[in-house]
Amino acid sequence: MENLKKNAYRLGLLLMFLAALGFITSCETFRADPGDDPSDTAKVERDIYAVFTMDIRVAGNASITSKDTYLGCNVTVDGQGIFDDFNGGGQIRGRGNSSWLWYDKKPYRIKLDVSTGILGLKSNRDWVLLTNYRDPTDLMTAFSFEVADLLGLPFVNNTRFVEVTLNGNYIGLYQLTEQVEVATHRVNIDATDGILFCLDADDGPDLSPSAGDNFWSEVFNLPLCIKYPETPAADKLSGVKQDFAKLENAINNYDYDLVDSLMDMKSFINYLILEEFIYNVELDAPRSVFLFKDKGGKFVVGPAWDFDAGFDFDWNTMTTGHNYFNAQELVMGTDPANHASGYAISGFFTQMFRNEKFVNEFKTRWNEVKGTIFTGPWSKMEEYNTALQSALARDLVRWPIDKNYNTETLRMEKWLSERVTYLNSVINNYPAGAVVTTRTDCGTMTANVTMSYALGYNQTATVKIDESALLTMLGITSTDLYSAALKVVPLKTDGTEGANNTNGKYGGWFESDNNPGYWSNGHVYIEINDNLTEWKCGLRAETGFCSAGDQHKVRMQYQYTKGTVKKTVTVVVNFTIAS
Repeated sequence: MENLKKNAYRLGLLLMFLAALGFITSCETFRADPGDDPSDTAKVERDIYAVFTMDIRVAGNASITSKDTYLGCNVTVDGQGIFDDFNGGGQIRGRGNSSWLWYDKKPYRIKLDVSTGILGLKSNRDWVLLTNYRDPTDLMTAFSFEVADLLGLPFVNNTRFVEVTLNGNYIGLYQLTEQVEVATHRVNIDATDGILFCLDADDGPDLSPSAGDNFWSEVFNLPLCIKYPETPAADKLSGVKQDFAKLENAINNYDYDLVDSLMDMKSFINYLILEEFIYNVELDAPRSVFLFKDKGGKFVVGPAWDFDAGFDFDWNTMTTGHNYFNAQELVMGTDPANHASGYAISGFFTQMFRNEKFVNEFKTRWNEVKGTIFTGPWSKMEEYNTALQSALARDLVRWPIDKNYNTETLRMEKWLSERVTYLNSVINNYPAGAVVTTRTDCGTMTANVTMSYALGYNQTATVKIDESALLTMLGITSTDLYSAALKVVPLKTDGTEGANNTNGKYGGWFESDNNPGYWSNGHVYIEINDNLTEWKCGLRAETGFCSAGDQHKVRMQYQYTKGTVKKTVTVVVNFTIAS
C-alpha cells in the first residue's frame, strides 16, 4: 500500500510537470483543503472543464416548491469517463433568496443519504446546484471562486458544470458546488468549539426575527447569524456576541495591533480586495459575508460566497434583468474611511483604512496580485467557456433571455481587464491613514428641533449648526471641515460610535431608545450630504413608531483626525414631534 501511495504521488508530480510544459491541457489539480496529505490520489490531474450530466427523480415525480421541506429523490451523475459515475438516494429542496423568489429557473440543495464524493469533489452529503440565471455568462461565480483561491482565502468552493434533468424534464445548465458548512472537507474547524457565522441581512434579526440564532452586533449594528452550531445554546450565542464586540471595538478604534490579535488580517484584506475587484455590492447590505473562528483561534474571513450582485449589475432591472459590465464603479470608494465616491458600507469594513499600517498593507497586497488577479482566473474561464458552448445554447433555449452568452463573455473580459487598471489608480491613491494616539473632546453643541408628525419623511425643519462656533471649537478652517480628515458619526447613548444606515453620506436612523440602528426599527433620522452644518431630518410616521408628542434626544459627533490627533465635537439634538 505504501508503494502504491508513493507511485500515485510520483504520477501526480509527473502530470503536473507535463502540464507545465504544455503537454496536458484543460485540466487542473483539485483544490486542496489546508493540511491535505500530498499523497492523496484525488490530486491526479483530470479534466474539470467538461460538462457533466445529472438526473434527479423526486419521489412520486413531486414538484419542488419549498426551501424548507426536503423531498426524497434519487440522483444519478454521469462522470463522462473522467470521474466515477454516481447513483444514490437523497433529499432535495429549494434554496437561495432572490434567485428562488424572482426567477423561474430555481436553485436547489441536495442532501445525499450517504456521504459521497461527486465528480472528484470530496466526500459529503450536502451539495448545491446554482442556477446562474441572472448571469448571462454563467461564469461569474466560477471566476470569483478562482480569484478567491488566487488570493489565498480559506476553504474556497470548487466548480463542476452539470446539465440537469428533473423528473424527466431538462431544466438547464447548473453549477454544482459545495454547501458552505462546517465539515472535514468544507470549513474544517473544531466540531465542538468552532464557530461559523454570516453577516447577512436575510438571515439576521431584521428579516428573520424568530430564528433564534441571530443578533445585531453591538458596535456596527451588523446582522449576524450563527451557521454552526446549527442550534447554538444561549451561552454560545452570548459568547460569540461578546467576542465579536471586542473585534468591532478594535476596528472602530482602528487599533492595528489589537485587531491583528483578534482577526486574521490577511484574510480580511484579501476578502476586501475580492469584493472591490468584482464590485460586489452585497457588502453594503451586508449579505453572505462568512467568518469563522476555530478553537483558540482568531476570526477569519471566508469562505467567499454569492457573487451575482457584482460585476456592475443594473439593480433597476433586478427582478428581470441580466445587465452587467456597464461602468467602473466602487464599493468602498476612493477614500474608504470616509465613504467617498462609494457605498456607505459599514465601518466594520472601512474603519481600518484610518490606520496607516493597514492602508500600507492593503496597497502592498494589491500590488502583489494586480498582475494576475484577472489573467490567472480568466485563463480558466476560457477553458470553461469552450467546454460550455453546446450546453449554453441548450440552456438559452430552455431559459431564453435578452443576452447572448458569447457577447456577454467578451464584455465581462473587457470589463475585468479595464477594472485592474482602474483599481490600480484608485487603490494606490487611497489616503495614507494615521495612527491616533491622542483624542481630544472639544465640547458639546445642542440643537432643539420641532418636527411635524404629519410631514413624516418630508420635513421642512432642519438641524442647523453654527459653523463659526464649530470651527472655533475644533480649531480648524472651513476648508478643513470639508476635507477627508473630517467625518460625522451617530453616537449611541453610551457615547460609543454607531453606524450610518441612511442614504446620506453621514447620518443615522435612531430607534425608540435613541440609539442608532436601522430603518426597520427607526423612529427619527438625520441625513447629511453636501452641507455639513445643515442636516436633513425626518421621522417614520407609522403605527408602532413615531407619534405626535414624542421626544427624542439623539447624538451626532464631528470627528477631525490629523496626524495622530483626533478632535471631536458632540452635537445633542432634542427632537420634539408636533402634530
